Amino acid sequence: MPADKHYDVVIVGGGPVGMGLAIEIGQRGHSVAVIERHRTPQPIPKGQNLTQRSAEHFHFWGCERELRAARTVSRDVSTGGLVCYGTLLGGYHYDWMHRAQVRPYYFSDNERLPQYATETVLRTRAASIPAIAIHYGVTATAVAQDGDGVAVAVEDDTGARRVVRGRYAVGCDGSSSRVRDGAGITQTRSDHDRLMVLLVFRSPELHRLLSVLPERSIYNALHPRLDGYWQFFGRVDRDSEWFFHAPVPRGTTKDNFDFAALLHTGVGQPFEFELKHVGFWDLRFAIADSYRAGRIFVAGDAAHSHPPYGGYGINIGFEDARNLGWKLSAVLEGWGSAGLLDSYDAERRPVFASTARDFIGDFIEEDRRFLARYAPEKNRAEFEAAWSARNAGASEVMAYEPNYEGSPIVVGSAGTSSARGRHTFETRAGHHLAPVVLADGSNIYSHFGASFALVALDAPPEATRAFRHAATALGVPLTTIESDDGADQAKYKSRLVLVRPDQFVAWSGNELPGDPAAILSRAIGAQ
Repeated sequence: MPADKHYDVVIVGGGPVGMGLAIEIGQRGHSVAVIERHRTPQPIPKGQNLTQRSAEHFHFWGCERELRAARTVSRDVSTGGLVCYGTLLGGYHYDWMHRAQVRPYYFSDNERLPQYATETVLRTRAASIPAIAIHYGVTATAVAQDGDGVAVAVEDDTGARRVVRGRYAVGCDGSSSRVRDGAGITQTRSDHDRLMVLLVFRSPELHRLLSVLPERSIYNALHPRLDGYWQFFGRVDRDSEWFFHAPVPRGTTKDNFDFAALLHTGVGQPFEFELKHVGFWDLRFAIADSYRAGRIFVAGDAAHSHPPYGGYGINIGFEDARNLGWKLSAVLEGWGSAGLLDSYDAERRPVFASTARDFIGDFIEEDRRFLARYAPEKNRAEFEAAWSARNAGASEVMAYEPNYEGSPIVVGSAGTSSARGRHTFETRAGHHLAPVVLADGSNIYSHFGASFALVALDAPPEATRAFRHAATALGVPLTTIESDDGADQAKYKSRLVLVRPDQFVAWSGNELPGDPAAILSRAIGAQ
């Protein structure tokens, strides 16, 4: 098989994570090949809830405006959800995943649209970047690496074969990743032994039925017989198309099950609908035992997968892309050290493990305990008090704050990377930087680019000079953002903040450190 062009990075899988990663690297001028078997996005409405943090990625990828324009649900419909007891029309409900609570801590608003619409935006943006070559209708069949790079054997939909080579390769090819398996990366699985069905259907009548409830994008039915597992309905558009997930018995097929009864039971009333798609998936957690094997990396569902509780999956995958993308670019440019690539696994893998354990797993167990203890037919007053308490305590959005505490490339933090934290404006090493308005009226995020940034807020000039000198000596690109003290920027409680290209804090303080070069060296993986 003749070899194709040699790229800096070969990405196998051109879904949202693969395309996001390609943009992250390609817009810095590094050559990227994307291998994607589907010529068009698959019309399955999954991965719909994009957090404020994910919208920040689209800002830095240069296509946030296009993302907003691609929304399929009217903007006056809340992007949050409603949890209902028993059935959607059962009479008890509370708000869930109300992401507006954390809006002040992010630069961008959250968004909601089906994954195929998101993919279309990313495909268009990637196609506009000269450094990115996208190979549609092509499947990766094998990967092999040596000291100089990675060879990816591919076959197109005509049967023609060739080899695409890159200095590095990344598997973004889903939960059954050939790249992961070919690299010898094993997985740890935690199986809930539940078969789930995905139905996509059209029903204007369901929209009318649910008009008695607060209008939301997602409706979850928490029924005692399901032992803590949800049935959930989601809007694809404003008033006619829906998707539905629910547990079904093992052995269920498209032809041997009464899906109408399942839908009617979940809603609590019969309604007319037109079924458009039936699919199945296994409810399980899976995590790669390493996100790296030499020159091969995995990201997105190839690295981790979980039940679609809370809309975490696509957002975690996008964060993988931002984290790995700037690090690969730094190494390709010569200023990133060997330890920088190892930090991808050290930072991202514990965040997924924490998400699966502390949020999704806890959702299931907490619901299971509640259903076992409380029921309106047992003791209505006790049930209603407990249900009201769940409503008041629906604060998982505030607690979900992925961070890189204890990362080998941040200075001044202890602990372990985790999904659990607290939202605050105060700068903390290893945490996402919240946006503030500077003294000149500009948002600090408008000054960030592809490099490290030193934020100097009413700081002594010698501090800025010392960091610039250290960056020049190390070859690290550094933008300096200087501002006189303002009321908003005082929220940081630090006069000096070293910000990574992914808007996480590498170090912060109020005084010039003794050795700025040591801080920068740590941040680029050289120590």
